[in-house]
Amino acid sequence: MRVVNALSSFRLALVFCRSLPLGDDVVTGDISGITGSHSAHSGEEDALNSQALVPHVTEREKDESFQREENAIVVESTPKEEASIHEVTGTIQIPERKPLCDVSDQRVDVCEMYGDVRIPGNSSSVIFMEPSNAAPKELWQVHPYPRKGDEACLAGVRELTVKASSEAPQCTFRHDVPAIVFSVGGYTGNLFHDFTDLLVPLFLTARQFDGEVRFMVTDFKRWWIAKYLPVLQRLSKYPVIDHDRDEEVHCFKQVIVGLRAHKEFHIDPARAPNGYTMIDFTKFMRRVFSVGRETLNCIEDLSARKPRLLIIARKRSRAFTNVDEIVAAAEELGYEVVVGEADAGTNLARFAQIVNSCDVMMGVHGAGLTNFVFLPLNATVIQIVPWGGLEWIAVLDFGNPAKEMGLNYVQYSISIEESTLSEQYPRDHPALTDPMSFHKRGFHVVRSTFMANQNVKLDVSRFRDVLWKALEHMMQ
Repeated sequence: MRVVNALSSFRLALVFCRSLPLGDDVVTGDISGITGSHSAHSGEEDALNSQALVPHVTEREKDESFQREENAIVVESTPKEEASIHEVTGTIQIPERKPLCDVSDQRVDVCEMYGDVRIPGNSSSVIFMEPSNAAPKELWQVHPYPRKGDEACLAGVRELTVKASSEAPQCTFRHDVPAIVFSVGGYTGNLFHDFTDLLVPLFLTARQFDGEVRFMVTDFKRWWIAKYLPVLQRLSKYPVIDHDRDEEVHCFKQVIVGLRAHKEFHIDPARAPNGYTMIDFTKFMRRVFSVGRETLNCIEDLSARKPRLLIIARKRSRAFTNVDEIVAAAEELGYEVVVGEADAGTNLARFAQIVNSCDVMMGVHGAGLTNFVFLPLNATVIQIVPWGGLEWIAVLDFGNPAKEMGLNYVQYSISIEESTLSEQYPRDHPALTDPMSFHKRGFHVVRSTFMANQNVKLDVSRFRDVLWKALEHMMQ
């Protein structure tokens, strides 16, 4: 984000208002004689009646209020609907308004506005209306996608200008619910990023409104909206607005630009509305896709059936080269084994049912493990960490989130002999003897060396202990 001019401005506090006419014309800062008509399109939300928002104040209430507030501004309407302002003796205390945008978070910049907020369709502007005589205006440039500082990611995210101004186009569509503006550009299409960059932050930002909120989406991808439509429909009762192609001037009383996000695949209850947790998120996702089991009750569930193991089998990099051996070893221990993979084209609802029917899920570090959100509480996740000093990212992306979701977590780091890198490099190559030296050269080097060009051949004798540990979790 670049802050072009972020100075605090002030809002005029009006204590008594009666019959103050409001309109959609460009605001000039003079509150007297504002005129204009409201318009809305048939079949859409009813236009707001601005005058209905102004309370009627009786003379008695006015006298009582004078006694409570010596420092006040009174607005009276004349027969010509021209407001005259009378200053009461004493010093006027004008509250300071917070900046429109919060740039303090390391992961995301979020702007939140209350009042008259106008969003012209197919534009890069979000306009917070203020009188022309207000303090110096604010102007912020933001990417409404929670990957702050990731230039490669944000290159695919439309930059928006959030500003305070006394001039804006007339409203053509007024809404009586808040709006959340966000992008589905960036890294969308990767299942892990779909969740950690968008679905978790969207839940964190929108769930508090209980469906009474509208989504305005930039960098609109129809296939992405279709894939996650059940989630979007559960969070909002209204159709998604394609901001890039829309031609209306949408007006709201509350707008949030950007999605609130904490750490990777994480919700901090202390910072979340209503104290939301990752358990709340996974419970929400299971209900969205109507999966059956909320909790794994080990004694009851396993008394009449075998424990069910799901192996996430990748097809490209970090793939298992001996799946059949792994299946045989698991079956010897008493597991019923299911092998599957969920990629960008997988029917998410159908795969969610498969995941939820399993007690243990295992896979090499990668986006496929994201499906653990559909596991029942108390199930177990086994993450196989490829060679290359990748334990830190394994814990960050899936280890810590699994525990926060109420799952048991087991981590297995492969040996050199279990990596196909041992076939690509001589034994004295730094990739095998000093993998951490690659980390010093940047993550792109780590990715190309250890993530994009490595497959896994599990030592099933060594891995048997891990499968036993998962069984022990179920017996506790």
